[in-house]
Amino acid sequence: MAEIVHQRSSTSKLHIAVCAFPFGTHAPPLLNLTRRLATATPHASFSFFTTAKSNASLFTSTADTPDNFKAYDVGDGLPVGYQPSGNPMEEIELFLHATPGNFKDSFEVAVANTGNITCVLSDAFLYFAAEMTEELGIPWVPFWTAGTASISIHFHTDLIRDTIGVLPNGFAGREDEQLGFIPGMESVRLQDLPEGVIFGPLESTFSRMLHQMGKMLPRAAALIINSFEELDPTIVKDLKSKLKKLLLVGPFALVTPPPSVPDETGCLSWLDGKKHCSVVYISFGTVTAPQATELAAVAEGLEASNAPYLWSLREQLHKQLPRGFVERTKERGVIVQWVPQTRILRHPAVAVFVTHCGWNSVSESIISGTPMICRPFFGDQRLNGRLVTDVWRIGIRVEGDMFTKDGLVKSLDLILSMNEGTEIRENGRRLKEMAEKAVGDEGRSTENFKAVLQSVV
Repeated sequence: MAEIVHQRSSTSKLHIAVCAFPFGTHAPPLLNLTRRLATATPHASFSFFTTAKSNASLFTSTADTPDNFKAYDVGDGLPVGYQPSGNPMEEIELFLHATPGNFKDSFEVAVANTGNITCVLSDAFLYFAAEMTEELGIPWVPFWTAGTASISIHFHTDLIRDTIGVLPNGFAGREDEQLGFIPGMESVRLQDLPEGVIFGPLESTFSRMLHQMGKMLPRAAALIINSFEELDPTIVKDLKSKLKKLLLVGPFALVTPPPSVPDETGCLSWLDGKKHCSVVYISFGTVTAPQATELAAVAEGLEASNAPYLWSLREQLHKQLPRGFVERTKERGVIVQWVPQTRILRHPAVAVFVTHCGWNSVSESIISGTPMICRPFFGDQRLNGRLVTDVWRIGIRVEGDMFTKDGLVKSLDLILSMNEGTEIRENGRRLKEMAEKAVGDEGRSTENFKAVLQSVV
Protein backbone atom coordinates (compact mmCIF):
# COMPACT_ATOMS: atom_id res chain seq x y z
CA MET A 1 0.00 0.00 0.00
CA ALA A 2 2.88 2.39 0.72
CA GLU A 3 3.71 2.60 -2.96
CA ILE A 4 0.27 3.89 -3.99
CA VAL A 5 -0.26 6.80 -1.57
CA HIS A 6 1.98 9.36 0.04
CA GLN A 7 1.91 12.42 2.26
CA ARG A 8 0.41 15.49 0.67
CA SER A 9 2.69 18.31 -0.37
CA SER A 10 2.19 21.64 -2.05
CA THR A 11 3.38 20.16 -5.33
CA SER A 12 1.43 16.88 -5.32
CA LYS A 13 -1.73 16.51 -7.36
CA LEU A 14 -4.79 16.18 -5.14
CA HIS A 15 -6.43 12.77 -5.44
CA ILE A 16 -9.16 11.95 -2.93
CA ALA A 17 -10.23 8.32 -2.53
CA VAL A 18 -13.87 8.01 -1.44
CA CYS A 19 -14.87 4.68 0.13
CA ALA A 20 -18.59 3.92 0.36
CA PHE A 21 -20.45 1.33 2.41
CA PRO A 22 -22.62 -0.38 -0.24
CA PHE A 23 -25.70 -1.31 1.79
CA GLY A 24 -28.94 0.37 2.78
CA THR A 25 -28.98 4.11 2.18
CA HIS A 26 -25.32 4.73 3.01
CA ALA A 27 -23.76 5.27 -0.41
CA PRO A 28 -26.14 7.92 -1.86
CA PRO A 29 -25.41 10.67 0.70
CA LEU A 30 -21.66 10.05 0.43
CA LEU A 31 -21.96 10.33 -3.34
CA ASN A 32 -23.94 13.53 -2.82
CA LEU A 33 -21.13 14.96 -0.66
CA THR A 34 -18.44 13.84 -3.12
CA ARG A 35 -20.17 15.54 -6.02
CA ARG A 36 -20.35 18.78 -4.03
CA LEU A 37 -16.65 18.56 -3.21
CA ALA A 38 -15.67 17.70 -6.79
CA THR A 39 -17.69 20.59 -8.18
CA ALA A 40 -16.13 23.00 -5.67
CA THR A 41 -12.55 21.82 -6.39
CA PRO A 42 -12.15 21.19 -10.13
CA HIS A 43 -8.36 21.07 -9.70
CA ALA A 44 -8.65 17.89 -7.56
CA SER A 45 -9.48 14.33 -8.66
CA PHE A 46 -12.02 12.13 -6.87
CA SER A 47 -12.12 8.33 -7.11
CA PHE A 48 -15.31 6.75 -5.74
CA PHE A 49 -15.13 3.14 -4.53
CA THR A 50 -18.01 0.77 -3.84
CA THR A 51 -19.25 -2.59 -5.11
CA ALA A 52 -20.35 -3.09 -8.72
CA LYS A 53 -23.95 -3.62 -7.58
CA SER A 54 -23.91 -0.39 -5.59
CA ASN A 55 -22.30 1.57 -8.43
CA ALA A 56 -24.91 0.30 -10.87
CA SER A 57 -27.72 1.58 -8.66
CA LEU A 58 -26.01 4.93 -8.03
CA PHE A 59 -24.99 5.82 -11.58
CA THR A 60 -28.11 5.36 -13.66
CA SER A 61 -27.13 8.61 -15.37
CA THR A 62 -23.80 10.37 -15.77
CA ALA A 63 -25.38 13.78 -16.30
CA ASP A 64 -24.59 14.99 -12.79
CA THR A 65 -21.07 13.54 -12.60
CA PRO A 66 -18.26 16.15 -12.65
CA ASP A 67 -15.33 15.65 -15.04
CA ASN A 68 -12.89 15.20 -12.12
CA PHE A 69 -14.84 12.24 -10.72
CA LYS A 70 -14.47 8.52 -11.54
CA ALA A 71 -16.16 5.47 -10.02
CA TYR A 72 -14.41 2.15 -9.36
CA ASP A 73 -15.77 -1.26 -8.35
CA VAL A 74 -14.49 -3.07 -5.26
CA GLY A 75 -14.97 -6.76 -4.54
CA ASP A 76 -18.16 -7.63 -2.67
CA GLY A 77 -16.69 -10.65 -0.87
CA LEU A 78 -19.33 -13.03 -2.20
CA PRO A 79 -18.05 -16.48 -3.13
CA VAL A 80 -18.44 -17.73 -6.70
CA GLY A 81 -21.93 -19.09 -7.23
CA TYR A 82 -23.25 -17.40 -4.08
CA GLN A 83 -26.99 -17.74 -3.57
CA PRO A 84 -28.69 -15.27 -1.20
CA SER A 85 -29.89 -16.90 1.99
CA GLY A 86 -32.55 -14.29 2.70
CA ASN A 87 -30.53 -12.93 5.62
CA PRO A 88 -29.41 -9.41 4.62
CA MET A 89 -26.66 -9.42 7.27
CA GLU A 90 -24.92 -12.33 5.52
CA GLU A 91 -23.90 -10.23 2.51
CA ILE A 92 -22.81 -7.37 4.78
CA GLU A 93 -20.59 -9.67 6.82
CA LEU A 94 -19.05 -11.23 3.70
CA PHE A 95 -18.26 -7.75 2.42
CA LEU A 96 -16.71 -6.69 5.73
CA HIS A 97 -14.54 -9.82 5.79
CA ALA A 98 -13.19 -8.77 2.37
CA THR A 99 -12.12 -5.34 3.62
CA PRO A 100 -9.70 -3.63 3.48
CA GLY A 101 -8.07 -5.83 0.84
CA ASN A 102 -10.80 -5.24 -1.73
CA PHE A 103 -10.37 -1.47 -1.41
CA LYS A 104 -6.57 -1.67 -1.61
CA ASP A 105 -6.82 -3.67 -4.84
CA SER A 106 -9.07 -1.07 -6.43
CA PHE A 107 -6.91 1.79 -5.11
CA GLU A 108 -4.04 0.44 -7.19
CA VAL A 109 -6.12 0.76 -10.35
CA ALA A 110 -7.12 4.33 -9.49
CA VAL A 111 -3.54 5.32 -8.71
CA ALA A 112 -2.38 3.94 -12.06
CA ASN A 113 -4.99 6.12 -13.75
CA THR A 114 -4.84 9.30 -11.68
CA GLY A 115 -1.81 9.37 -9.40
CA ASN A 116 -1.08 8.94 -5.72
CA ILE A 117 -3.92 9.27 -3.20
CA THR A 118 -3.65 12.28 -0.91
CA CYS A 119 -6.71 11.81 1.34
CA VAL A 120 -9.27 9.12 2.15
CA LEU A 121 -12.89 10.17 2.64
CA SER A 122 -14.93 7.20 3.79
CA ASP A 123 -18.18 6.09 5.26
CA ALA A 124 -17.46 6.07 8.99
CA PHE A 125 -18.30 2.35 9.08
CA LEU A 126 -15.06 1.68 7.17
CA TYR A 127 -12.86 2.44 10.17
CA PHE A 128 -9.91 0.50 8.72
CA ALA A 129 -9.09 3.68 6.81
CA ALA A 130 -7.78 5.21 10.07
CA GLU A 131 -4.79 2.89 10.35
CA MET A 132 -4.25 2.78 6.61
CA THR A 133 -3.97 6.56 6.32
CA GLU A 134 -1.95 7.04 9.52
CA GLU A 135 0.67 4.62 8.27
CA LEU A 136 0.99 6.63 5.09
CA GLY A 137 0.77 10.13 6.53
CA ILE A 138 -2.41 11.27 4.80
CA PRO A 139 -5.72 12.42 6.34
CA TRP A 140 -8.69 10.19 7.06
CA VAL A 141 -12.01 12.03 6.95
CA PRO A 142 -14.97 9.78 7.87
CA PHE A 143 -18.55 10.67 7.00
CA TRP A 144 -21.46 9.70 9.26
CA THR A 145 -24.68 9.44 7.27
CA ALA A 146 -27.00 9.62 10.30
CA GLY A 147 -27.47 12.06 13.21
CA THR A 148 -25.18 13.25 15.98
CA ALA A 149 -26.96 11.27 18.70
CA SER A 150 -26.27 7.90 17.09
CA ILE A 151 -22.58 8.61 16.47
CA SER A 152 -22.30 9.82 20.07
CA ILE A 153 -23.68 6.47 21.26
CA HIS A 154 -21.06 4.55 19.28
CA PHE A 155 -18.31 6.89 20.45
CA HIS A 156 -19.38 6.31 24.08
CA THR A 157 -19.98 2.55 23.82
CA ASP A 158 -17.25 1.65 26.32
CA LEU A 159 -18.55 4.28 28.79
CA ILE A 160 -22.08 2.91 28.41
CA ARG A 161 -20.91 -0.65 28.98
CA ASP A 162 -18.81 0.36 31.98
CA THR A 163 -21.71 2.30 33.52
CA ILE A 164 -24.68 0.08 32.62
CA GLY A 165 -23.07 -3.28 31.92
CA VAL A 166 -24.10 -5.52 29.05
CA LEU A 167 -27.55 -7.09 28.93
CA PRO A 168 -27.32 -10.09 26.58
CA ASN A 169 -30.37 -11.72 28.15
CA GLY A 170 -32.69 -8.71 28.05
CA PHE A 171 -33.36 -5.56 30.04
CA ALA A 172 -34.83 -7.26 33.15
CA GLY A 173 -36.92 -4.20 33.92
CA ARG A 174 -34.16 -1.70 33.12
CA GLU A 175 -35.41 -0.64 29.67
CA ASP A 176 -36.50 2.83 30.89
CA GLU A 177 -33.20 3.72 32.56
CA GLN A 178 -31.86 6.94 31.05
CA LEU A 179 -28.41 7.86 29.77
CA GLY A 180 -27.99 11.09 31.73
CA PHE A 181 -24.26 10.47 32.09
CA ILE A 182 -23.75 11.35 28.39
CA PRO A 183 -24.25 15.03 27.48
CA GLY A 184 -27.45 15.56 25.50
CA MET A 185 -28.76 12.04 26.17
CA GLU A 186 -30.88 12.77 29.26
CA SER A 187 -34.11 11.68 27.53
CA VAL A 188 -32.65 8.58 25.88
CA ARG A 189 -33.46 5.21 27.47
CA LEU A 190 -31.65 1.90 27.33
CA GLN A 191 -34.35 0.46 25.07
CA ASP A 192 -33.57 3.20 22.51
CA LEU A 193 -29.97 2.08 21.98
CA PRO A 194 -28.99 0.36 18.74
CA GLU A 195 -28.46 -3.38 18.86
CA GLY A 196 -24.89 -4.38 19.64
CA VAL A 197 -24.15 -1.65 22.20
CA ILE A 198 -25.36 -3.39 25.37
CA PHE A 199 -27.89 -5.91 24.03
CA GLY A 200 -28.38 -8.03 20.94
CA PRO A 201 -25.55 -9.68 19.00
CA LEU A 202 -22.64 -7.99 20.78
CA GLU A 203 -19.98 -10.12 19.07
CA SER A 204 -21.34 -10.08 15.53
CA THR A 205 -19.10 -8.72 12.79
CA PHE A 206 -21.41 -5.74 12.38
CA SER A 207 -21.51 -4.91 16.11
CA ARG A 208 -17.75 -5.17 16.43
CA MET A 209 -17.38 -2.90 13.41
CA LEU A 210 -19.51 -0.19 15.07
CA HIS A 211 -17.64 -0.53 18.35
CA GLN A 212 -14.26 -0.26 16.66
CA MET A 213 -15.47 2.67 14.56
CA GLY A 214 -16.39 4.60 17.70
CA LYS A 215 -12.92 4.04 19.13
CA MET A 216 -11.23 5.19 15.90
CA LEU A 217 -13.04 8.52 15.55
CA PRO A 218 -10.55 10.59 17.64
CA ARG A 219 -7.89 9.64 15.08
CA ALA A 220 -9.80 11.24 12.18
CA ALA A 221 -8.69 14.57 10.77
CA ALA A 222 -12.35 15.55 10.76
CA LEU A 223 -15.74 13.85 11.14
CA ILE A 224 -18.47 15.01 8.74
CA ILE A 225 -22.16 14.58 9.62
CA ASN A 226 -25.32 15.01 7.56
CA SER A 227 -27.09 17.23 10.08
CA PHE A 228 -26.93 20.78 11.43
CA GLU A 229 -25.48 22.02 14.71
CA GLU A 230 -28.61 23.72 16.03
CA LEU A 231 -30.52 20.42 16.12
CA ASP A 232 -28.45 18.80 18.92
CA PRO A 233 -26.27 21.58 20.39
CA THR A 234 -25.32 19.76 23.62
CA ILE A 235 -24.25 16.60 21.80
CA VAL A 236 -22.34 18.65 19.25
CA LYS A 237 -20.49 20.55 21.98
CA ASP A 238 -19.52 17.29 23.71
CA LEU A 239 -18.24 15.66 20.52
CA LYS A 240 -16.32 18.79 19.53
CA SER A 241 -14.45 18.60 22.84
CA LYS A 242 -13.36 15.01 22.11
CA LEU A 243 -12.65 14.93 18.36
CA LYS A 244 -10.07 16.79 16.30
CA LYS A 245 -12.77 18.41 14.18
CA LEU A 246 -16.54 17.96 13.88
CA LEU A 247 -18.23 19.36 10.78
CA LEU A 248 -22.01 19.21 10.37
CA VAL A 249 -22.82 20.16 6.78
CA GLY A 250 -26.51 19.25 6.33
CA PRO A 251 -29.32 18.71 5.92
CA PHE A 252 -28.29 17.42 2.49
CA ALA A 253 -31.87 17.44 1.22
CA LEU A 254 -31.81 21.23 1.57
CA VAL A 255 -28.28 21.80 0.29
CA THR A 256 -28.59 19.63 -2.80
CA PRO A 257 -32.21 18.56 -3.30
CA PRO A 258 -32.69 15.36 -5.30
CA PRO A 259 -33.21 15.94 -9.02
CA SER A 260 -36.77 16.25 -10.23
CA VAL A 261 -38.07 13.06 -11.76
CA PRO A 262 -41.19 12.53 -13.87
CA ASP A 263 -44.34 12.00 -11.80
CA GLU A 264 -44.81 8.54 -13.30
CA THR A 265 -47.16 7.33 -10.57
CA GLY A 266 -49.21 10.52 -10.61
CA CYS A 267 -48.91 10.90 -6.83
CA LEU A 268 -47.85 14.56 -6.97
CA SER A 269 -50.70 15.53 -9.28
CA TRP A 270 -53.04 13.50 -7.03
CA LEU A 271 -51.86 15.56 -4.03
CA ASP A 272 -52.50 18.76 -5.99
CA GLY A 273 -56.21 17.95 -5.82
CA LYS A 274 -56.30 17.50 -2.03
CA LYS A 275 -57.07 20.01 0.69
CA HIS A 276 -54.25 21.77 2.53
CA CYS A 277 -52.77 19.68 5.35
CA SER A 278 -55.18 16.76 4.94
CA VAL A 279 -53.23 13.76 3.57
CA VAL A 280 -51.54 11.01 5.61
CA TYR A 281 -48.27 9.88 4.00
CA ILE A 282 -46.94 6.43 4.98
CA SER A 283 -43.53 4.93 4.21
CA PHE A 284 -41.19 2.55 6.02
CA GLY A 285 -38.17 3.06 3.77
CA THR A 286 -36.44 0.70 1.38
CA VAL A 287 -35.26 -1.86 3.95
CA THR A 288 -37.81 -2.02 6.77
CA ALA A 289 -41.17 -3.77 6.53
CA PRO A 290 -43.65 -4.28 9.39
CA GLN A 291 -45.00 -7.75 10.06
CA ALA A 292 -48.18 -8.72 8.24
CA THR A 293 -50.33 -8.10 11.33
CA GLU A 294 -49.03 -4.54 11.64
CA LEU A 295 -49.43 -3.82 7.93
CA ALA A 296 -53.04 -4.95 8.24
CA ALA A 297 -53.49 -2.72 11.31
CA VAL A 298 -52.15 0.29 9.39
CA ALA A 299 -54.66 -0.36 6.60
CA GLU A 300 -57.52 -0.82 9.08
CA GLY A 301 -56.55 2.37 10.88
CA LEU A 302 -56.42 4.35 7.65
CA GLU A 303 -59.81 3.02 6.63
CA ALA A 304 -61.36 3.83 10.01
CA SER A 305 -59.86 7.33 10.10
CA ASN A 306 -61.48 8.28 6.80
CA ALA A 307 -58.43 10.47 6.03
CA PRO A 308 -56.94 10.74 2.53
CA TYR A 309 -53.69 8.76 2.34
CA LEU A 310 -50.65 8.20 0.12
CA TRP A 311 -48.79 4.97 0.93
CA SER A 312 -45.39 4.05 -0.49
CA LEU A 313 -45.37 0.27 -0.19
CA ARG A 314 -43.33 -2.36 -2.01
CA GLU A 315 -45.46 -4.41 -4.38
CA GLN A 316 -44.67 -7.76 -2.76
CA LEU A 317 -46.28 -6.49 0.46
CA HIS A 318 -49.61 -5.56 -1.14
CA LYS A 319 -50.89 -9.12 -0.66
CA GLN A 320 -50.63 -8.64 3.12
CA LEU A 321 -53.24 -5.88 3.12
CA PRO A 322 -56.81 -6.75 4.21
CA ARG A 323 -59.01 -8.14 1.48
CA GLY A 324 -60.93 -5.35 -0.23
CA PHE A 325 -59.03 -2.51 1.48
CA VAL A 326 -57.72 -0.98 -1.75
CA GLU A 327 -61.13 -1.09 -3.45
CA ARG A 328 -62.98 0.33 -0.42
CA THR A 329 -60.58 3.28 -0.08
CA LYS A 330 -59.68 3.97 -3.71
CA GLU A 331 -61.63 7.25 -3.75
CA ARG A 332 -59.37 8.77 -1.08
CA GLY A 333 -56.18 6.71 -1.10
CA VAL A 334 -53.24 5.85 -3.36
CA ILE A 335 -50.67 3.05 -2.94
CA VAL A 336 -47.48 3.20 -5.02
CA GLN A 337 -44.13 1.41 -4.90
CA TRP A 338 -41.99 4.55 -4.75
CA VAL A 339 -42.43 8.30 -4.36
CA PRO A 340 -40.10 11.33 -4.54
CA GLN A 341 -40.24 11.60 -0.76
CA THR A 342 -38.69 15.03 -0.28
CA ARG A 343 -41.18 16.58 -2.70
CA ILE A 344 -44.05 14.64 -1.15
CA LEU A 345 -43.26 15.81 2.38
CA ARG A 346 -43.01 19.42 1.26
CA HIS A 347 -46.34 19.31 -0.56
CA PRO A 348 -48.89 21.54 1.23
CA ALA A 349 -51.53 18.79 1.16
CA VAL A 350 -49.45 16.42 3.34
CA ALA A 351 -50.38 16.68 7.03
CA VAL A 352 -48.43 13.89 8.73
CA PHE A 353 -45.75 11.28 7.99
CA VAL A 354 -46.10 7.73 9.37
CA THR A 355 -42.47 6.59 9.43
CA HIS A 356 -39.91 4.06 10.64
CA CYS A 357 -37.61 6.96 11.70
CA GLY A 358 -34.62 6.22 9.50
CA TRP A 359 -32.33 9.25 9.53
CA ASN A 360 -33.01 10.27 5.93
CA SER A 361 -36.75 10.23 6.57
CA VAL A 362 -36.44 12.16 9.84
CA SER A 363 -34.17 14.73 8.21
CA GLU A 364 -36.55 15.17 5.26
CA SER A 365 -39.45 15.60 7.69
CA ILE A 366 -37.52 18.28 9.56
CA ILE A 367 -36.82 20.36 6.45
CA SER A 368 -40.48 20.13 5.45
CA GLY A 369 -41.88 20.82 8.93
CA THR A 370 -44.09 17.72 8.65
CA PRO A 371 -45.15 16.05 11.95
CA MET A 372 -44.28 12.38 12.37
CA ILE A 373 -45.98 9.30 13.77
CA CYS A 374 -43.08 7.04 14.67
CA ARG A 375 -42.83 3.27 14.56
CA PRO A 376 -39.08 2.48 14.82
CA PHE A 377 -37.79 -1.04 14.13
CA PHE A 378 -34.00 -1.38 14.52
CA GLY A 379 -30.61 0.34 14.50
CA ASP A 380 -30.72 4.08 15.15
CA GLN A 381 -34.47 4.26 14.44
CA ARG A 382 -35.52 3.94 18.10
CA LEU A 383 -33.01 6.62 19.11
CA ASN A 384 -34.23 8.93 16.33
CA GLY A 385 -37.81 8.27 17.40
CA ARG A 386 -37.01 9.25 21.00
CA LEU A 387 -35.51 12.53 19.85
CA VAL A 388 -38.50 13.23 17.59
CA THR A 389 -41.01 12.67 20.38
CA ASP A 390 -39.28 13.66 23.63
CA VAL A 391 -36.55 16.15 22.71
CA TRP A 392 -37.55 18.01 19.54
CA ARG A 393 -41.28 17.30 20.10
CA ILE A 394 -42.09 17.19 16.40
CA GLY A 395 -43.95 13.89 16.43
CA ILE A 396 -45.50 11.13 18.50
CA ARG A 397 -44.83 7.42 18.93
CA VAL A 398 -47.43 4.79 18.09
CA GLU A 399 -49.20 3.50 21.17
CA GLY A 400 -47.48 0.41 22.57
CA ASP A 401 -44.68 0.73 19.97
CA MET A 402 -46.65 -1.43 17.54
CA PHE A 403 -49.36 -0.60 15.05
CA THR A 404 -52.93 -1.40 15.99
CA LYS A 405 -56.04 -0.14 14.29
CA ASP A 406 -57.19 1.87 17.31
CA GLY A 407 -53.68 3.11 18.09
CA LEU A 408 -53.19 4.53 14.62
CA VAL A 409 -56.64 6.16 14.62
CA LYS A 410 -55.82 7.79 17.96
CA SER A 411 -52.43 9.01 16.71
CA LEU A 412 -53.91 10.47 13.53
CA ASP A 413 -56.64 12.20 15.51
CA LEU A 414 -54.08 13.78 17.84
CA ILE A 415 -51.93 15.14 15.02
CA LEU A 416 -54.77 16.23 12.76
CA SER A 417 -57.36 17.53 15.22
CA MET A 418 -56.03 18.25 18.72
CA ASN A 419 -54.10 21.11 20.32
CA GLU A 420 -51.08 18.86 20.87
CA GLY A 421 -50.91 18.32 17.12
CA THR A 422 -50.90 22.09 16.60
CA GLU A 423 -47.99 22.45 19.06
CA ILE A 424 -46.08 19.66 17.32
CA ARG A 425 -46.59 21.37 13.97
CA GLU A 426 -45.33 24.67 15.39
CA ASN A 427 -42.22 22.98 16.81
CA GLY A 428 -41.59 21.50 13.38
CA ARG A 429 -41.91 24.91 11.74
CA ARG A 430 -39.24 26.31 14.09
CA LEU A 431 -36.83 23.45 13.35
CA LYS A 432 -37.45 23.87 9.63
CA GLU A 433 -36.44 27.53 9.89
CA MET A 434 -33.30 26.58 11.84
CA ALA A 435 -32.32 24.10 9.14
CA GLU A 436 -32.86 26.66 6.39
CA LYS A 437 -30.74 29.19 8.26
CA ALA A 438 -27.95 26.62 8.78
CA VAL A 439 -27.53 26.10 5.02
CA GLY A 440 -27.91 29.77 4.16
CA ASP A 441 -25.04 31.95 2.95
CA GLU A 442 -23.84 32.68 6.49
CA GLY A 443 -25.13 29.51 8.16
CA ARG A 444 -23.02 27.10 10.19
CA SER A 445 -23.46 24.21 7.76
CA THR A 446 -22.25 26.44 4.94
CA GLU A 447 -19.20 27.50 6.94
CA ASN A 448 -18.53 23.88 7.94
CA PHE A 449 -18.58 22.80 4.29
CA LYS A 450 -15.79 25.30 3.62
CA ALA A 451 -13.85 23.63 6.46
CA VAL A 452 -14.49 20.23 4.87
CA LEU A 453 -12.83 21.46 1.69
CA GLN A 454 -9.77 22.45 3.73
CA SER A 455 -9.69 19.05 5.46
CA VAL A 456 -10.02 17.03 2.26
CA VAL A 457 -8.09 19.02 -0.33
